[in-house]
Parts: sequence; C-alpha cells; structure tokens
Amino acid sequence: MATSKGANTYNRLNWEDSEFPVLCQTCLGDNPYIRMTKERFGKECKICSRPFTVFRWCPGSRMRFKKTEVCQTCSKQKNVCQTCLLDLEYGLPVQVRDYALNMKDEIPKSEVNREYYSQNMEREVMNADGSQPYGTLAKAQTPSDLLMKLARTTPYYKRNRPHICSFWVKGECKRGEECPYRHEKPTDPDDPLADQNIKDRFYGANDPVADKLLRRAAAMPKLEPPEDKTITTLYVGNLGEKITEKDLKDHFYQYGEIRSITLLNKQQCAFIQFTTRSAAEQAAEKAFNKLILGGRRLTIKWGRSQAKVSTGGSKDVEAKNLEPVPGLPEALPAPSEELANNYFNLTPTMMQPAPPLPPYPPPIAMLRGPPPIGMGFTIPPPPPPVSFVRTRGVSLRPPGISMPPGLRPPGSYPPPPLQTSAQPPPSEDPSVLKQTIHYPSQDPQRMGSSGSTKA
Repeated sequence: MATSKGANTYNRLNWEDSEFPVLCQTCLGDNPYIRMTKERFGKECKICSRPFTVFRWCPGSRMRFKKTEVCQTCSKQKNVCQTCLLDLEYGLPVQVRDYALNMKDEIPKSEVNREYYSQNMEREVMNADGSQPYGTLAKAQTPSDLLMKLARTTPYYKRNRPHICSFWVKGECKRGEECPYRHEKPTDPDDPLADQNIKDRFYGANDPVADKLLRRAAAMPKLEPPEDKTITTLYVGNLGEKITEKDLKDHFYQYGEIRSITLLNKQQCAFIQFTTRSAAEQAAEKAFNKLILGGRRLTIKWGRSQAKVSTGGSKDVEAKNLEPVPGLPEALPAPSEELANNYFNLTPTMMQPAPPLPPYPPPIAMLRGPPPIGMGFTIPPPPPPVSFVRTRGVSLRPPGISMPPGLRPPGSYPPPPLQTSAQPPPSEDPSVLKQTIHYPSQDPQRMGSSGSTKA
C-alpha cells in the first residue's frame, strides 16, 4: 500500500473519513430502509490507492451485497457512483458522457502526479458547497442530444442480482433453492461484455459497455432536412385531444418566428410553418424523438413541397428502379395509342370491328317505290309475300321487279287453296257428313238425334 500507516503524517491526514457514501439510485435499491455497515479505512481506493471508508449493504431481497469501490474524491472528480462508476445524472459510462460533451480526461495516471492532483481536488472540494460537479465536468457545455437519447431515466435494479453459482455450472451445487447465487447459464466467455475493468470504466477507455451504447446511438434514426430550401414547415403528429394551438406555440416560439400554425383536430396533427429555414431546422433537431407534451411523445417530420404534392410525385417514382418481388408476375407494358381504352386487356385480333349486318326488308309503306337515298340499302328489297297479292286482288309488287320461278321470299308461307264458283257445294249425304266428323262433339247422334229422316 502506497499510503500505509507507516508513512508520514501528512499522508495519513489525507485519508478519507466520510459519514455516507456517494451512490446512485440503482445501487441503493428499491427498499427505502437499508441497513448499512461502515468500516473506516477498510480498503484502499482502486483508482488512487488511498485508504477510505468502506460501506457495505444489501439493496433488496434476493440481491447480492454491494460495497463502495473508490473513494469519494475520485468519485467527485468524475461525478460517478462509488460502486458502479456510472454517471450520477445520466446513468451512462464515463466514455459515453465524455464523448457526447467533447470532454478530455485530465486525471494523471502516474502515482506521484495522481497524488498531487488528488490533493488539489480535495482542496477545491472543501471550498465548494458540493452542489455542483468538480474538475472538467463543471466546465462542460450543456447536455447534448446524444445524452438525452441514451440517458437512463429509471433505476435498473436487475444489475443488483447475485452472481452465477459456479458449483451449479459444474453440476455440484447441493443447496438447491436455498443457494444465494443464480442458477442460470453463464454468458459466452468470448462476449466483450464479459471482460470489464474498473479502471477502464473510470478513465473512459476501452469500455465494452460504452462501445455498445455508442453503436446503438449510431443506428438510431435521424431526421434529415430536405434538399428543397423553401420548405420551412414541420409536421407534428400524435397530438391527442388535450393539446391546443397555444401549447404548440408556447413551445416552438423559442426556436424562431412562427408564420402560421394549422391544427387538425380530427387527424390529431398540426403543421407549423416558420419564417426562416434555420429556425425550422433547429426546431426539428431539438424536438425529434424528444418532445413530450401532455404526457404524449409527439412525432416530428418535415413537410412536403407543394410542387411534389400537386404532381403526385410521379417524377420520383419513375426515377426509382425498384427490384421485382420474386414469385409475382411481371409488370404490364405501357398501353399504346390503339389500346388506350382497352379496359379488358383484349388482344388486337379480338378487337376487330364486327362485320356489317345484312339488309333487312323494308316496311310496307316503302314497297310502292324505290327506297330513299341514304337508308343504307345496297340491293333492291325483296318482293312482298304472294298471299298479300292474292287476297287483295291487286299486285303490290314494285314495277320492274320479278321473282324467279319456284322461289318465295323469306318468311312467306304457301298460299291457301282458293275457292271458285265452279266447285260444287258441299254434299248433305250422311255418309259424306260422317266422314267429315273429326271430334265426338261434332256427331249429331251423340246428343240423341237420329242420323236419318223418315219419309
């Protein structure tokens, strides 16, 4: 030990003797009543190697006992917890916080320089009230967007679970449910998170947890401003029913002058138009995935250009060459001028015009003369039926038209037999009448009359 009790008196006076540790909410646990043991100069600090007061406690049921690992001087230099060495305000590793705030580590790592630096820091701590961080962190700028995205807002008590039982892994644990350690499968030894060093965590170098968080931050979605510099409108969605136009104006006026706010209550969204493009970019950067009003996280997007909205974005669609989806039929070709109105996708051969209908017979009123010009007749109309000519006794056939022998016009029937005066009258002979009876009701004997008369 570099500063043992056998060293000079000055070093022994600088040993830490505190009454309560500097801890985060996660390390304290969810139980408001904690029984904590205190041991003065129990161990040396794992950073500066000076003895300090060690505190030990149990954060809750089925949790492992925890103790302080570094002294309060080193803890206050980095504003970290004495146990987990994570930032007290954001719950993030030191490497992530320093990267987001553009801070550089100024703590020396050699033994002599580290001792001198720690003494100066203790003098500064004694003269301050303790409400603000010390060292480089006190001179840092305001929190960046990266810290706001990655910050842990609630305690993570899962970190206080007991370690994995090594006897259970070997299959030799005989305690069963009474074993205070976890009976779970251990993590992969090749996993970078399985190899963590407390000094790397404190100095913010080669921290696997910090590397994992930085990779997650790089993969987060970002709101890129559009190329059209005339767009100064932001779309705000997921408003709900309680957020009013005044609430939006009170929040967004800090980024610049607002030209108009259009609130659509039915769609639960709004369009905020700024007078300058710089104000709109600043509002989009500050509010994207971070704006919470009325207990709702609002959706922030850029508005669209009016020219693209009016054209429907056809130019953008044509410019994109999308890959075809496997298993689906190919796209149909563009319709030609001939098939512009082809709604049923018929082939050109099927779309040929139908042949003209044959000429139809003209009405009777047109049989007395030739058909008028422009009625569509190409051949003379057929002659009228013969039955009409015989019954009326007058020939209605147009002059100059004769029918070939043995032919009749379509739709005509053979003429009925004509009765002339030369034919004899029907006979009254009963034998002849009997031959003309076709139905029983026509038989006069059926009604009781006799078929012959008596002289």
